[in-house]
Amino acid sequence: MVPAIIAAAAAVIAAIWLFAVFPGRPGKNKKAPFDGLNIAHRGLYDNGAGVPENSLAAFEKAAAHGYGIELDVQLSRDGEVVVFHDDTLGRVCSVNARVDELDMSELSSLALCGGPERIPTFSRVLELVGGRVPLLVELKHGRRDKELCEKTLELLRGYKGVYCIESFDPRIVGFFRKSAPDIMRGQLSQPASEFKKFGFAFPANVILGHLLLNFIARPEFISYRIGKKPFPVRFAERCGAMRFGWTSIDESAEEDFDSVIFEHYHPRARFR
Repeated sequence: MVPAIIAAAAAVIAAIWLFAVFPGRPGKNKKAPFDGLNIAHRGLYDNGAGVPENSLAAFEKAAAHGYGIELDVQLSRDGEVVVFHDDTLGRVCSVNARVDELDMSELSSLALCGGPERIPTFSRVLELVGGRVPLLVELKHGRRDKELCEKTLELLRGYKGVYCIESFDPRIVGFFRKSAPDIMRGQLSQPASEFKKFGFAFPANVILGHLLLNFIARPEFISYRIGKKPFPVRFAERCGAMRFGWTSIDESAEEDFDSVIFEHYHPRARFR
């Protein structure tokens, strides 16, 4: 009796785990533009050489080389979708404030890394790129996620180029699963220990680092920090999710991923 109970319990646990981790699987049309693509992290930037991250100059340089472009979007106080990575402005703009505490008019006046480039709106970036290369849009978790999702989707619907979306927050990815299933969506993740930098504690960091909320989003690609992958990540990839890797600093990552997000070197635009 006891062995039978143990076996039944193990089967239930396994079924729950499979349900939690199983990914979505993109079709050929979704996969093709990103398969073998090298994607410039925050554009082809060099913060010390007048081409700051997430700037129009960095995006233009990436597009000119034929690279895909990874960029980050969040909201200004007055509801504009802006392209900026950090929650706060200190590191890049030397201003002691959060991005969502300033209006777009204030943000657009701030110098990126002390140079002539300014924080761009997402609509301006879409206009600049103009469909020349694929875009990988990361939606940053914040205080108004639903508004960010809705406004980002509205802008993407008016864009004629190729793009996909990703986020660390499965609920954001889940919004696109429900509202825009035609858009390829990805789950950003990293080893559980790395989530401690976000202020997460056990078990949240374990849940996120092991993709245990895939059932919310059914991501069609997993964008994972380059290095050792835990079993749930490898399982999701075996089940059909595309393999995106970040952030590469040399061409060796091309061996292990379908698409590579890189910085600080100049690889070929495509490795397949």
